[in-house]
Order: sequence, then C-alpha cells, then structure tokens
Amino acid sequence: MTNALRYAQCWEDADVLVSALAMRPDGIYVAIASAGDNALAMLAGGPARVIALDREPAQLAALALRVAAYRTLAHEELLALVGSRPHGDRLALYARCRPNLDDDARAYWDARTDAIRAGIGGSGRFERYLALFRTVVLPLIHSGRTVRELLACEHDDERARFYDERWDNVRWRLAFRTFFARPVMSALGRDPQFFAQADGPVSKRLLARIARSLRDDDAGSNPYVRWILTGTHGEALPLALRPDSFDLIRANLDRLEIRASSLEAFVDTYAGDPIDGWNLSDVFEYAGEAAYASLLARIAAISSPRARLVYWNMLVPRRRPASLAPFLAARDDVAAPLRARDRVPFYGDFVVEEAR
Repeated sequence: MTNALRYAQCWEDADVLVSALAMRPDGIYVAIASAGDNALAMLAGGPARVIALDREPAQLAALALRVAAYRTLAHEELLALVGSRPHGDRLALYARCRPNLDDDARAYWDARTDAIRAGIGGSGRFERYLALFRTVVLPLIHSGRTVRELLACEHDDERARFYDERWDNVRWRLAFRTFFARPVMSALGRDPQFFAQADGPVSKRLLARIARSLRDDDAGSNPYVRWILTGTHGEALPLALRPDSFDLIRANLDRLEIRASSLEAFVDTYAGDPIDGWNLSDVFEYAGEAAYASLLARIAAISSPRARLVYWNMLVPRRRPASLAPFLAARDDVAAPLRARDRVPFYGDFVVEEAR
C-alpha cells in the first residue's frame, strides 16, 4: 500500500450530519469513509448497519486503525493515539491495536511510525498543510498568547471585539489569502483535481468563512477550529471522540461494514435492502453537473422512501436538479438551521435531500 493519506480526520461536522440523517434503529446507512470519524459517529445513533466506502487504501487503513483503537483502548488512550491528548509512547498504544488490524492496514501503519508518534490525526496531507500554516505562517501574524486569548473568549461581544481589534489585521488577511489560494492549496493541501469544477477566488471565500468561526462562533469550544490553530482538540472534541459516544460506538462496531469501493461502483452494484440514509461528504463537487445528476438519480433509486441524502458544498454549488424533483425532495427546512450550527469553517453550503 503506497498511496498517501489525504485526510487523517473528517472535516465535516458530525453533529450536523447525525442530526440531518435522523437515524432509525433498524436503518441501513452509507458513509464516505474518509478517515472514519463520521462513519463511527453514525454508529453512536444505533443503526442496524453503517456501510463505509472508500476507494483509497490509505483512507481505509485510517478507519481500520480507529476501529481497532475503539476495540482495544480506553477512551483517554484513544484520544492520545489520535493526538487530542499528549502521550509519551503512542507506539505502545499502536502495538496493542495492531493485532486487530487486517494485513493491509497493518502494513500501512507499520511503515509510518513517525505518524503514529505524532498522533494519527495529523498524518494526512490536508492536516500537514494545516500544520504548516499553524507552525510557520500563523506565528508571523499572532503569538501563541494571542491565539490562546482568542480561544479563551467566553462572550460573543468580547470575542467580536477581540477579533476586530486584535486579530483581523492586514497581515492576517494577506497571509491567509496567500496560503489558502488555489495554487498553494493544490500544491500542498488538496489534490488539484478537487478544484476542477471550482470557479472564482478560493481564498476570499475561505477567509470569510473562518472569520465567522473565529468572530461569531465560540471558537474555544469548536474542535475543528481548535485543531487548526493549536494542532490538538483540548477539551473540545468532535462527536466520535466524546466520552458519551465512546461506549456506544464500541458496542456497535460489529454493525460497521467497510468496503473498498467508489461511491459509483457501490451504487451500481448494490443489491441489498434499500438504503435509509447517506453521508456523502462533499463528493459531488468533484464531478461535472451531468455526472452529479446521474449519480444522484442512481442513489435515489436504491434508497427507501424518506431516506435522507446529506452532503456539503465547499466551492462548487451542487443541489438537486429540477429534473429529479419527482424522486428527491429538497429539505432546506432541515438543512437551514443545521447549516447555521455547522462548525467547520470550510464549507459554503449544507444540503439535505429526501427520497420520495
């Protein structure tokens, strides 16, 4: 297994996802695996099955190690392995998980001991890109003390004033727009193919979104912002890593089915009971409009009535075409309040659609 890990964490808000899916105890759900956090978070809802898909072996290895960690480690040890907590010997934690890995996942992680020592949640290409911003660019703008003061702001007016007067200076805007511009992101953070359908300036939109998270949201309790700025979660944990999720996920691990497959191949070959919900990450914005509409129609065809399709748009607008209205209903009544709660500062839209 030689391919690189793109994402070592899921960068979609699991709280928003699980709320949108309105999961049923007898339901069958499909998730884009990515690093595995959100597929595991779905298990906490107690569905009958979660089918996690990914065509990238490295992403499946990331999920496999998380599954092994839930089976093997205590909660605090899981947090340490991910990198949410400090630990002096993560290789020892890995050694305990290793017997529960399949051959491919074991070979992948055996060859990446440095990534394990540093915490597996920082080992993806995107996370290394964020780490470069955090360790090289951000210190040129703000001191560690300033970062801590921002995260410590408890009241909305205090945080807004701090952001306006102390954080949002010319250096911040210039450095952010430069580092998160399309050429830099393509070279260091995300594969260039992911921008194929995107038009217009990327960094300007991303700056407005992170400004909302830093100024208008409680940044200190936001696990995604905390990782971007500090490289750890502190006490702000995403859904899959919270103490009240740990035992639920561990108890339901046997309901998780991991498949090495693209979404397209799965949809075209699936022959089981209808699917009751879909965690589709942001996969649609990588496809052209015709391919997106075709795949959406095929997903609807193998979905149960009222199954929900949940996905994000980062840079490319994707919403159900009018031609699919007989098969899918737009559920902006569900999506709109959740969109306002979404804590990941990268996405421009959150979409919920429902099979008829």
